[in-house]
Amino acid sequence: MKILHNAKIYTFDKSRPNATAIAIDHGEIIAVGGDELLREFDRAEKEDLRGRAVLPGLTDAHLHFQYYSLGLQKIDCETDTLEECLRRVKARVEKAKAGEWILGHGWNQNAWPLSPNRRETGSEGNWPTASDLDQISPSNPVYLTAKSLHAGWANSAAMKLAGITASLPDPVNGQLQRDSRGALTGILLESAMELIHQALPAPTIDEIAHAMEKAQPILWKMGLTGVHDFDRRDSFMALQQLHAQGKLKLRVTKNIPVELLNQAFDLGLRTGFGDDWLRIGSVKAFMDGALGPRTAAMFQAYEGEPDNKGILNMDGEQLFEYGRHAADVGLGMTVHAIGDRANHEVLNAYEQLRKYESEKGLPHLRHRIEHVQVLHPDDVTRLATLNVVASMQPIHATSDMLMADKYWGARTSLAYALRTQLDAGAHVAFGSDAPVESPNPFWGIHAAVTRRRADGSPGPNGWHLEQRLTLQEAIEGFTLGAAYAAYAENRQGKLAPGFVADLIVPNKDPFILDPHEVKDCYSSATMVNGEWVYKE
Repeated sequence: MKILHNAKIYTFDKSRPNATAIAIDHGEIIAVGGDELLREFDRAEKEDLRGRAVLPGLTDAHLHFQYYSLGLQKIDCETDTLEECLRRVKARVEKAKAGEWILGHGWNQNAWPLSPNRRETGSEGNWPTASDLDQISPSNPVYLTAKSLHAGWANSAAMKLAGITASLPDPVNGQLQRDSRGALTGILLESAMELIHQALPAPTIDEIAHAMEKAQPILWKMGLTGVHDFDRRDSFMALQQLHAQGKLKLRVTKNIPVELLNQAFDLGLRTGFGDDWLRIGSVKAFMDGALGPRTAAMFQAYEGEPDNKGILNMDGEQLFEYGRHAADVGLGMTVHAIGDRANHEVLNAYEQLRKYESEKGLPHLRHRIEHVQVLHPDDVTRLATLNVVASMQPIHATSDMLMADKYWGARTSLAYALRTQLDAGAHVAFGSDAPVESPNPFWGIHAAVTRRRADGSPGPNGWHLEQRLTLQEAIEGFTLGAAYAAYAENRQGKLAPGFVADLIVPNKDPFILDPHEVKDCYSSATMVNGEWVYKE
């Protein structure tokens, strides 16, 4: 048993929001209070925190844990120019073995200056090409995923290994980008990316588990003690392996891909099955694409692209059929929706699903929409009305603001609308979508309270300042909101008796900082299940 005392504890428990001491036994909080705990538990191990701030451990409510962990070994392609990206790829190629795959992640053609002597492909934008990569890697296959994870960039060697030729038709819900002559450019959009993924050497479960184990300390230092994982079967197997070995030191809610719904149904899996370390979440489906490659499904065309309204993977009726099937065994739904039309279709499906749950006497599960990036005005209050969790990523607002203004125009008044959803009464849960963005929750918190980038742009008032949150609200999205979305609100998200002893000691007290300085916070000490797993 131990007592942390002489601390400035923000409990996020409305019945006692502040305290100076906390008593912990067998991984659980047994008391929160003041110096009286020192007398009540006089034989406990005592640790003086010297007035430091303490917060509940933070949870990333949308993260791709396998992809992020393995991605730490990949080339960082999030650069300011195409030339810098190519330089990094070339450096890796020069060290590679013959035939070895060269993998990277993070490029965003929208962030690169448009060179006047480059031939543009697609509808608009500074898209890179296979020939750019062929010049620096004629033999080694190269495959680089976009920051959005909704586009890939391959060289000719990679496409050859994947059997991709100019005569190959576009797959359903995907596109092999072609130039004006019909030749492949090396850009693969949405489901077309699977053609390359199937050719990549698959990591073993041991390799995935090892990468996850190495990633945990990075997340602890950022302040994370939990994640909601959106990767697939191999990720789940690796997580189970770490759990069985006692090496899993993050609270994980594991979501199931919709293509495995029938198997989950046959097994009778339910949302919430598991324990405090690893539990089943919801069934994940994709309604559309993303803003970066302009594949998010919109009611009206993208600005400057009159023929492009994005890609809608299914309609609300098909999603309802998935949801009905899942609800019959107690599985909730969680659906990726970026564009206003995609969100509308998901909400239509959820409205049907609520009626079905009522008719069949089924529990009203905590269905989610992942991202909720832009809504039609008619749909603003529907998440709250239907009790649908708005699982949002505040960092996307500041990362995407220039693209959003360029391609969505006036529609951005309801884009990344955190304040709008909170005021409407929706439950919100915050994350990062890592590796799309850094999983650093303090960067997300900073974006939510300032609506500014780390460099201060677009100015003191931020982007759509009317959507700013208070610091308390922003942190609640990474604590109470994330716990609610995981059906764990009685065990996680606050520092109170009966809750797991997951907490962080930030390097600075965020509640006394200038809001723009919150981005510089990190955890100087992280406790999970009553044990210090990280100390500076």
